[in-house]
Amino acid sequence: MSQTRTTAPPTQERTPSATRNVLVVIALVWTVQLVALMAALSGIVQADVAIHFRTTEIAWFTLMTLLTGTFFLPFAVKAAALFGKKKVLLVATGLGFIGDLIAAVATDYRTLLIGRGIAGIYAATAPLAYAITRDVFPRRWVGLASGILAGGVGLVAFGGPFLSGWLLDDYGFRGVLWFMAISTAASFVLVAAFVPESPVRTVGGRMDWLGGILLGGGITALVYAVGQGSHWGWDSGRFATYVAGALVALIAFVLVERRVTEPLFPPAMTRRRPVWSVLLATSIAAGSLSAVGVVIQLLILMPAIPRVSEGLGWSGTHNAIVTSPISAMILVAAVGTGFLARRTDARILLGTGSALTVLGYGIGTQLHHSAPQIVGMGLIAGLGTGMVMAVVPIMIIEVVTPEEQALANGAQTLGQGVAQIVVSQLAFVVMAQHGAVLKGTQFYLDTGFTNGLWLVVGCCTVGALLVLLIPRSKRLDEAEVGQAA
Repeated sequence: MSQTRTTAPPTQERTPSATRNVLVVIALVWTVQLVALMAALSGIVQADVAIHFRTTEIAWFTLMTLLTGTFFLPFAVKAAALFGKKKVLLVATGLGFIGDLIAAVATDYRTLLIGRGIAGIYAATAPLAYAITRDVFPRRWVGLASGILAGGVGLVAFGGPFLSGWLLDDYGFRGVLWFMAISTAASFVLVAAFVPESPVRTVGGRMDWLGGILLGGGITALVYAVGQGSHWGWDSGRFATYVAGALVALIAFVLVERRVTEPLFPPAMTRRRPVWSVLLATSIAAGSLSAVGVVIQLLILMPAIPRVSEGLGWSGTHNAIVTSPISAMILVAAVGTGFLARRTDARILLGTGSALTVLGYGIGTQLHHSAPQIVGMGLIAGLGTGMVMAVVPIMIIEVVTPEEQALANGAQTLGQGVAQIVVSQLAFVVMAQHGAVLKGTQFYLDTGFTNGLWLVVGCCTVGALLVLLIPRSKRLDEAEVGQAA
């Protein structure tokens, strides 16, 4: 297997215009941040969905997309290397639209989950968009474009609550689901119209089907077992069987990858300390932060019912107004980090951001009962969140070659997704220990929310400590980029 860059015709070799670069950035920002927006909208709407369908299994409303996204991600990354990143982007976006459409018209919870599962394939677009950024922009645009793509999480955090509040308050959860479908369709149009195909391509490669099935199946079995552990019993034979099966599949995956000629994630890349340490630290740090919404959104949106539920009971619009300063902080921190990363050791940025999230949510374990307390917690944690989310794709660029970019992004997204799923599932389990079921819906008491926040604090602390494993590497301005190479 070999990697190559296709050569543009002589008339296209001049530096792309600023207008063209801006249009590509806009299309990629929409694509990347739609993943985050879908997650945010899902979290905000899940309380209404649980009450409408009278289900205690609301965790799967969010986790179905994460599970399918995790399973299909290795295949999408490999297919992008073989057939082109833009082509795979369009396929993943098209399938995401079909899933969103099924969810929007679903009349029962099972069908809703099927739609959500299909829509989860869209998650593969984020690592591919980051990889395209490195491939198609000139050197001076790579850091800025990467920072903007990652920093867009602040725009989602700022505008998402207002958007979801308006949709939820005026049109109910159906309005949110229809908005998801329309937004995914817009993503397809933007990518098709403005994003060029990446010139970096694998020559003569083929798909590692066995490795993908073992990896995706093993992770899916593990996550499903964690999600069902509280129902089956943590010491039950069924739980042990799923965990054992998952471990066997993952061990088999490692053995297969050592023997196949074209593995999903080449051992030569993942064995390098700068690569595996960055993947590990960023996956835990960013995955834990992605999972915190499970706790915060249920705390804010669940109603207050004596001895049953001790949520704050805010409306979607009230939530947007109160949390808007936090969202602004995430945006400022993310964009600022994109500029700082050009000449600052990225390890310092990741460690500082993780430490700030530990401090913010640590305060929140005790102070989360009023709007001022939520804002105080969120401003500190939001500063750290913006830093972490913005520096993750930049750190990947610093430790891999352009040819390895899509694979490394895929591995990081896979690790982050697994961390998010596991932490989210554990958060639901922890919170449910102090709650009650009323009319088929799971509600939570204040102690449950507090313990859920402590779980997030612990996981963010682990992410901060893992930064110590990362050796010094090239700064962003020193790294090889696609067109500049």
